[in-house]
Amino acid sequence: MSMYSQKGNVLVVVLVLVIVVAAGGYASYKMFWSNQADDSKEAEHTMENDEIMSDDMMPNESGDGGMMGTDDDDSMMGGGVMDQTKEFMVSGSPFKFSVSEIRVKKGDTVRIVFTNEQGMHDWVVDAFSARTKVLQAGQTETIEFIADKIGTFEYYCSVGNHRQVGMKGNLIVE
Repeated sequence: MSMYSQKGNVLVVVLVLVIVVAAGGYASYKMFWSNQADDSKEAEHTMENDEIMSDDMMPNESGDGGMMGTDDDDSMMGGGVMDQTKEFMVSGSPFKFSVSEIRVKKGDTVRIVFTNEQGMHDWVVDAFSARTKVLQAGQTETIEFIADKIGTFEYYCSVGNHRQVGMKGNLIVE
């Protein structure tokens, strides 16, 4: 009887393991597709609201999170031109930036406060040699550069194939 009892115990243990593995796989599957649905809803919301930031919509520096159309720094540069610092809050998540277009004027100092929400990402614009480090989820880095030439310049994430799958946007200098 002990031989049948041992085989029965082994069978029960194997059956329990199969059920646990199947339940874990199912839970992972549901969680993955739930996150994908949330991302697609967010993408639809982004497209509906046309997430484009211009200097009329930039966040102020007072820390209250409000938006304003005035400049952070009104100090004079040579020749009587105002040095205007434009600050933009940009976040990165899987294969997208929160802001698809940034508009500034030639001569503006551009401050990018980049926060990585998920995965590993950076923010790069080659035309101005501006880039953050590759950041882990939850990290933030601030960079500044002067938009000293007019044109449309692509910014992107340089990690893996993120740029190729759409993690990019346009910096427009007028």
